[in-house]
Amino acid sequence: MNFARPEPLATAQAAREPRNIACLVAYQVVARVGWIFKTETVIMPAVLDACIDSGLLRGVLPVLNRAGNSLFPLLIAPAVARQPVVRWLLAATTTGLAGSFLLLAAIWSPMVAHHPQLLAACFLVIYGIFSVINGCNQLLVATLQGRLITAGHRGRVLLLSVTIGSVLAISVAVVALGPWLKRPDGFPLIFAATGGFFLLAAAVPSFFNEPPLQPGSGERRPEAVETAPFWTLLKQDRAVLRLAIVAAGFSAVLILFPHYQAFARTQFGTGSGSLLTWVIVQNVATGLASLVVGPLADRRGNRMVLIGLIGCCTATPLTVVGLAGVPIRMAADWFWLAYLPLGLNPITLRIISNYALELAPTVARQPRYVSLIGAALAAPFVLAPLIGWLIDRVGAVPIFLAGAVVIGLTTVAAIGLPEPRQQTKSK
Repeated sequence: MNFARPEPLATAQAAREPRNIACLVAYQVVARVGWIFKTETVIMPAVLDACIDSGLLRGVLPVLNRAGNSLFPLLIAPAVARQPVVRWLLAATTTGLAGSFLLLAAIWSPMVAHHPQLLAACFLVIYGIFSVINGCNQLLVATLQGRLITAGHRGRVLLLSVTIGSVLAISVAVVALGPWLKRPDGFPLIFAATGGFFLLAAAVPSFFNEPPLQPGSGERRPEAVETAPFWTLLKQDRAVLRLAIVAAGFSAVLILFPHYQAFARTQFGTGSGSLLTWVIVQNVATGLASLVVGPLADRRGNRMVLIGLIGCCTATPLTVVGLAGVPIRMAADWFWLAYLPLGLNPITLRIISNYALELAPTVARQPRYVSLIGAALAAPFVLAPLIGWLIDRVGAVPIFLAGAVVIGLTTVAAIGLPEPRQQTKSK
């Protein structure tokens, strides 16, 4: 059964939109504060290193992350598209995110001293489960945004949620995360805080004004597209195919980031005190970038923004390689520069998702488009353990340079993307 909104409901949707924008911003702000305690680029690799220092295992982290975040949503996207209401599913998955970290907080202290290898295995399993739940969660967030927020206002949601969330997250990091990172028993506190904020976020979806989608006939494409295999969609829609290629190329950014903090620690002697600095720098960059990206995406579309963001992401591996050629003390003091462009990662992922929403011809098909692009983003992650192994064997600098080349080529590929809003106006 298809769901589409009848045209007379457009005015009602506009009347509901301010409340739903406020709710979506509140949800993402609270979740972002919790997320800073588990920053993927800094904290999660450091947690694994506290158990076992291994480039190969660090390479497993992005595999688990992307497999859960992207491949599982591909399986559930048709079921999500058929749901008249999704806010309660969003609350349930957010509760699951909280439970994962509360469990990790409970098992850490009893195991870290005497069973570090077993703890590393448990951590990876819990992290994998968390990633699966988070993938479902992000699909539901995108679906809810696609149903409740018009395309021209999604940049406003990004601006408000990222800016407010970054300020609050940085404040909490300075007050709590910094001192906890210096404590030998700090990780359980960090995990508990993450779970606590996710529990708070789980309460927000109940406040959305989400009318049930009704069966309708507002489709612009044949019914066969709704149930066709994903590869058929790639063949039929060149824009989706190119976006999938761009998403796959952008994965180089995400595959490399767990190795930066380990590189700084082993090459430059940075300690746990640097972790807080890098987390703050990354979140400051995210907040500042959103001031430009959000309004620009609303006014000019997501294509131009996406090209610029991916191009800027080449700066991180090139910065790290450049720092490898300067004196060790200077490199350690200036390594925070590498985390400035890393702050663009969450915004870029949001823009990719928003772009996929606009490519979808109807609201009901948005989950399929978002999950398909997520799968394309995940596909190259099968190489992540190999990349970690190569870093252990041949060194990080050649791998970082290769990553910069891939990201640069991805920027070139993104230039060929169409602007959906111009196509809509021309029809």
